[in-house]
Amino acid sequence: MSKTGMFADLPVDVGVAYEGERVRKPKMHVELGGPNVKERFELLRIKKPEEVEDGKITIVGPDVPALEEGSSIPFGIYIKAAGEKLEADMEGVMERRIHDFCNYIEGFMHLNQRDIIWIRLDKKAVKKGLTFEVVGKAIQRLFKSEMPIIEKIQTTFITDPTEVKKKFPEALKIYEARDARVRGMKDDDVDVFYGCSLCQSFAPSHVCVIPPQRYANCGAISWFDGRAAARVDPKGPIFEIPKGKCLDEKAGEYEGANKVVAEKSLGDVTRVQLYTAFGFPHTSCGCFELTTFYVPECDGMGVVHRDFKGPTPSGLTFGAIADSTAGGRQVDGFHGLSYEYMRSPRFLQVDGGWNRIIWLPTEVKERMKDYIPKELFDKIPTEKEVKTLEELKEFLKAHNHPVVERWKEEEAAPAAAPTPAVSPEAAAPVVAQAPMMQPIAASPEVVVPTGGGISFIFKNVKIYAEKLIIRKK
Repeated sequence: MSKTGMFADLPVDVGVAYEGERVRKPKMHVELGGPNVKERFELLRIKKPEEVEDGKITIVGPDVPALEEGSSIPFGIYIKAAGEKLEADMEGVMERRIHDFCNYIEGFMHLNQRDIIWIRLDKKAVKKGLTFEVVGKAIQRLFKSEMPIIEKIQTTFITDPTEVKKKFPEALKIYEARDARVRGMKDDDVDVFYGCSLCQSFAPSHVCVIPPQRYANCGAISWFDGRAAARVDPKGPIFEIPKGKCLDEKAGEYEGANKVVAEKSLGDVTRVQLYTAFGFPHTSCGCFELTTFYVPECDGMGVVHRDFKGPTPSGLTFGAIADSTAGGRQVDGFHGLSYEYMRSPRFLQVDGGWNRIIWLPTEVKERMKDYIPKELFDKIPTEKEVKTLEELKEFLKAHNHPVVERWKEEEAAPAAAPTPAVSPEAAAPVVAQAPMMQPIAASPEVVVPTGGGISFIFKNVKIYAEKLIIRKK
């Protein structure tokens, strides 16, 4: 890109051409936040004009060149903005644009949001002069250009681990206060939902549909945030979705949502049901806070978050499961989630809700303890109780988890009638016929993760089987 316009004075290029750029580990100078760091956050607050020094950029701790090459460090971004037309309701959605604007910068990879940000800086870009001062100038100019109602903006980058740790609890409290506002609202209370296409540079066919009872997968945009964003920028990446006719109340399928998703995904996705992980589930980008994974041996789902280390009972790591979930596809049983959606009374309600959840990491279970039904809490194991599928199944049986009833129903299915006896003389050549069965898989696309970064993809198939077992040698 040519060095012209409002970024001509910067040592690296800035533009949409760099959106979606990946910085692999061998090419990175430093990793800010990410899965190996506990304290990381980005926070944007609306302040009074007198509390914001326009254009100021502060670095608390070492700047980029002084950070140890190849290291992963605690990190925080704190932005203050002011403007006559800015309201506190806009904080969440403006904060989400940090993801967009950072990814416009050459050599700057930004993933996720809030307290799960994962950033990498490219070695070549750092050699060209990429510093936090440069990043600050770029995102401030982008904010003002995209949102002219911002009159003043100030940015602080924190790399000092002590200071990050000090600021981190404050960020968590603010996130929780934002999330709590929408609890208690119902989808029936509103005439419009909101949509978000911010992640289409990573997942072109993904469109988030955001009703009151289902937060965006990233956990950063509520129905209120969507409303604020659509008012500020009606033609932006966050927009109104007229509900239209309700096609399936329990599943959460609406004519208006289907129409908008089909348009925004260019026809790749034509139906979305908001409250199920099967059939026509909501698509996932790559920014989800957690994801489900279907365990066919138990006919239930586990949930894993991106900070979980090691394999789940199915043998798959978060990375392998996320590969099957992400990309804007609809994959049965592999379904991106936010923590706030897990708090919703409509959480996976078509599939049985919490009664269908058969495994959680300890950290997730603790975080959700006030929302998991009390009678079910001790029946859902964590990595502390089970390590393998065999142990998982035994635990569920021993604790009488509700999913065990599904096994009993399958076992109680009527067996095929015995073949009547025929005399040898009357016997004619017989061709054995398989019993009539329903397909165990029937989908335009089925993705079966296998671990090790490999997936089998079956398109336009129906599979009939009495039993299918795949084992690693």
